[in-house]
Amino acid sequence: MKFWGTIVAVLSLLQAAVAFLVPKGSALTLSSEAIDVALHVAATLAFLHNARTSSGRISIFWYLQASCWGTLTVTSSLWMYYGVVLHQEVPSVFVGDIFLFLAGVPMLAGLLLRPDRRSISDAPLRFLDLPLLVLWWLFLYFFFVTPWQYVVPDEVRYGPSYNTLLLAEDLVSIGLLLLLWRDSFGKWKRFYCNLLAAEMLSAGSAYLANRAIDANLYFPGSWYDVLIDISIAWFVLSAFLGSGLLPEASAEDHPDEKAGRWMTRVAMIAVLSIPPLTAWSLLGGSAPPAVTKFRVLVALGMITLMGCLIFLKQHGLAEELAKTNHILHEASLTDPLTGCRNRRYFDSTIEADVSHVQRCFADGRDESRRDLIFYLIDADHFKDINDRYGHEVGDKVLVEMSRRISSAIRLSDILVRWGGEEFLVISRYTDRNEGEILANRLLAAIANRPFVAGARENQVNLTCSVGWAAFPWLAGNPDALSYAEVLALADRALYDAKQAGRNCAIGMRASGKCITNPTAGQVSAVPS
Repeated sequence: MKFWGTIVAVLSLLQAAVAFLVPKGSALTLSSEAIDVALHVAATLAFLHNARTSSGRISIFWYLQASCWGTLTVTSSLWMYYGVVLHQEVPSVFVGDIFLFLAGVPMLAGLLLRPDRRSISDAPLRFLDLPLLVLWWLFLYFFFVTPWQYVVPDEVRYGPSYNTLLLAEDLVSIGLLLLLWRDSFGKWKRFYCNLLAAEMLSAGSAYLANRAIDANLYFPGSWYDVLIDISIAWFVLSAFLGSGLLPEASAEDHPDEKAGRWMTRVAMIAVLSIPPLTAWSLLGGSAPPAVTKFRVLVALGMITLMGCLIFLKQHGLAEELAKTNHILHEASLTDPLTGCRNRRYFDSTIEADVSHVQRCFADGRDESRRDLIFYLIDADHFKDINDRYGHEVGDKVLVEMSRRISSAIRLSDILVRWGGEEFLVISRYTDRNEGEILANRLLAAIANRPFVAGARENQVNLTCSVGWAAFPWLAGNPDALSYAEVLALADRALYDAKQAGRNCAIGMRASGKCITNPTAGQVSAVPS
């Protein structure tokens, strides 16, 4: 950094010395133009260095600044070609003028990225506003300047139109930098302050140089070039000050979202400004018909391109919204701890399952695949685990318990966290006569292997109690009891399982209780 800073300082002093010591002529032109090109190259390399040593949005910002200075280097080289090689003054209507104007576009685009703000979301959809603003800026050039350069060449109208638009670009850059300086803090505030000072000096010196050109007072190597080169050196200094900067948090809750909304509003204002300008050209302008026709064609082309970008953005936003809504919907139906379904999911789907079962019974379908069985599962002595190891370990045990239950049930079955350490399994498309089979698998899944608890990986033997009941309660009369009443019977069966000593399953049937006791290794039916 010190090396490059020394070179830039030497070049600036050399430009001043050349301007005041070398007489007007080819030697002054060659020296001044060579120094000017060298300073532009230095600025381009300084911003490129920052881009290569950063990442993400900040890297894009630096690359945009580097492209700005790369474009200005091309313009400076063209001026040098005319002055040194052709020994001619640059014509008033100059083909390279567009490069000088376009150089400001990537600079503005980079500033609109707000590299100082920590982005909440780097979704590419938000950056579609930048092309809209860039297209609008190009539209202004093609609308106001290009007609007098190519359609109906007119040097008298070209110069003021170009200078006015260039001044507007500089004023917009200054205004934007003022806002960024006001809203930033720390090292970013210092960076924006120096960039603002450099831009103000550059805009002021360019304005004075243009006035001197119009008055035939400007020549290569004059003191106007000294001011311009000092501003370039200041830009290089700003690049050095910005090296290594990272996004900083703001006092606002969501600053990046606020900046994104602001950019979107500006982009929409830019799009909506095209029809009034076109109407002014058609109805109130004094331009020749060829210019009016050209402006209308430019407006139609830009509206088409901008419409395509807006369509892409809206289509992407619609897909993003649908995806977000799906995620939120799934989150509302999922238990955040275990990842299984919650009561809200049960409430939203049970009616459909009940209706399916009732249709199966009404149509006389396969008896082995038409029942709906509710299994309520409760961890035995779970409070002891929380008291001994803490709630964090208890949560891990619940997660593992839900995983084991999921591995024991079928894909068509639904696992719901019913509350606390209690789970509900909804076994669909099954046979009530085989209800105890799944009950036995559930008991075995929990009790067969110990759970790991605590930082020391202590092994805890955990069992569970299961209560179950089938819907419909009576196969011959599906409407005898509602699903809620059958679920209450399953809850009653769970209570009985707890009272029976735990680590067992009790199924409630119209013909009696079905008790699954893995300790005794048997299944028995008890009349109700």
